Amino acid sequence: MQRSEVPEKYKWKVSDVVASDEKWEEDFSDLEKKLDFAAYRGTLGSAEGLQSYFAAEEAFTLEALRLFLYAQMRRDEDVRITKYGGYVTKIYALFTRFEAETAFATPELTALSDEALDAYIADPRFKDYDYRLSRIKASKKYTLSEKEEVILAQAGEPLTTASLVFMMLDNAEVDFPEIEYGGEKVKLSHGLYSVIMSGKDREKRKEAYELYYSAYRKLLGTIATTYFGNVQKDIFYQRTRGYESCLKMALFEEDVDESVYRNLVSCVHAAAPLMHRYISLRKKVMGLKTQYMYDIYPSLVEDAELKLTYEEAFDLCLKGLAPLGEEYLALFRRGRDEGWIDVCETEGKRSGAYSNGIYGVHPFVLLNYQKTTHDVFTIAHEMGHSLHTYYSNQNQPFAKADYKIFVAEVASTVNEVLLLKYLLKTTEDETLKKYLLNYFIDMIRTTLFRQTQFAEFEEKAHEMAESGEPLNKDNLSAMYRALNEAYYGPDIVHDDNIATEWARIPHFYTSFYVYKYATGITAAICIANRILKEGEAAVKDYKKFLSGGCSTDPVSLLRLAGADLTKKETFAAAMAEFEQALGEFEKLA
Repeated sequence: MQRSEVPEKYKWKVSDVVASDEKWEEDFSDLEKKLDFAAYRGTLGSAEGLQSYFAAEEAFTLEALRLFLYAQMRRDEDVRITKYGGYVTKIYALFTRFEAETAFATPELTALSDEALDAYIADPRFKDYDYRLSRIKASKKYTLSEKEEVILAQAGEPLTTASLVFMMLDNAEVDFPEIEYGGEKVKLSHGLYSVIMSGKDREKRKEAYELYYSAYRKLLGTIATTYFGNVQKDIFYQRTRGYESCLKMALFEEDVDESVYRNLVSCVHAAAPLMHRYISLRKKVMGLKTQYMYDIYPSLVEDAELKLTYEEAFDLCLKGLAPLGEEYLALFRRGRDEGWIDVCETEGKRSGAYSNGIYGVHPFVLLNYQKTTHDVFTIAHEMGHSLHTYYSNQNQPFAKADYKIFVAEVASTVNEVLLLKYLLKTTEDETLKKYLLNYFIDMIRTTLFRQTQFAEFEEKAHEMAESGEPLNKDNLSAMYRALNEAYYGPDIVHDDNIATEWARIPHFYTSFYVYKYATGITAAICIANRILKEGEAAVKDYKKFLSGGCSTDPVSLLRLAGADLTKKETFAAAMAEFEQALGEFEKLA
């Protein structure tokens, strides 16, 4: 469809953010004039000076985020309109200038004595900033002088070059071959590759698999150099600031104890036989003499999709999320009824789905809804993000409202798990039940096992580079092949194509991000099960987490909801869910 053909009830109300383009341009011009924080230099040692600085910083940030959200939403409605891409670029540039302009603040605060910082933390005037100030105190040994911090802030843009190069390569320069599909020769793409890989035609999957990776192998040396550049960027920051390793730097910045990461990796290793058992089961169910990596994508159960209209899918989500209580459901309905959601796929619209929001305005969801099971779950998932944002914004001051990325996938996945368990409990269709079990197993495989595999690759690559070993296409591919063999086991062929899979993963350019998907689904399974077992008391604790924003460290917030990631038992419980679903599927299959 064209966007003009979409009924208004299926469009988000972007005017709730900014009234018009003209208003955006006017507000942006006004904000640019306020980008002057020189008067606050040297004043943060007094309570009055710090109060004044925080107020000015907060006002600027709120306005900049509002303008960014409008620009992003308008751009994503139709990415062909260059005007809104220009808006996004202008806001990014303004943020970079803002970071350089305020780079004096952290060094000035870390130069204060521990006693002075403790006095600020205990002062009621700074209760909105006590967690931030405690993190500043903890970061004193990693903070440089004001001049050095300004240099690092200004270096931010050029040091993202590796990421930008990969983005350009992956989205525009990879020369995918043609493939016959739908009765005609068409150029292979990321989207078409995903469609073919999940399809029933094995020969077509094999062809697409080989063609797809052949395109990356032609650029493998360039991509390896690009990735090495990204790792070197991390090492530059790590060594400049004095962190022990890049991993420890990433964990510190999220305020996550290293035991969480180590628990994840060790528990996934311990559960490797379960993954191998599933891969062996796939081989048997599909009747394969030899199984290849292109065989793991199709569902083992055919013709069991939930082909629902958007309205039917939304109502099904409400039924599945009923254990969260009427207050939660009422907020969920508001998303549909009050213009939070952009529903339909249209010409030029950004693909995929996401949730975004800013303080003082309700959250928003972008969908490209189709009548598939995946898209039903996407509604629950993205609204989970949105209601997490809503609860945090309603219950925290601006300074504490924006929850950390570490917990960003928990609320969305809790919704998915609750919906899945509702469907498994209520369906009488054995084929659908098998399909849903397979869906759940693959959710855990791709989010818990696969993302941990990615995390291990990142850690090993950074360790190699930190020890002075250059990264290249050969050692990266050898390392990835070994990890793939360990994770997927002997009942699948680990060929040269899958050894180069690392070359196509965009998340590797946001280092040490992927493990958070794995910890997120682990926590979500634990929380969802507690809600189903304990009811209202567990929901009450879960809402404490949803309302917590970044009022304390993310691991402590999850502990409020009953998911303690510092304990291996929490990870073992998620693996037990995988084993239970696998056992049920084996009986039915």
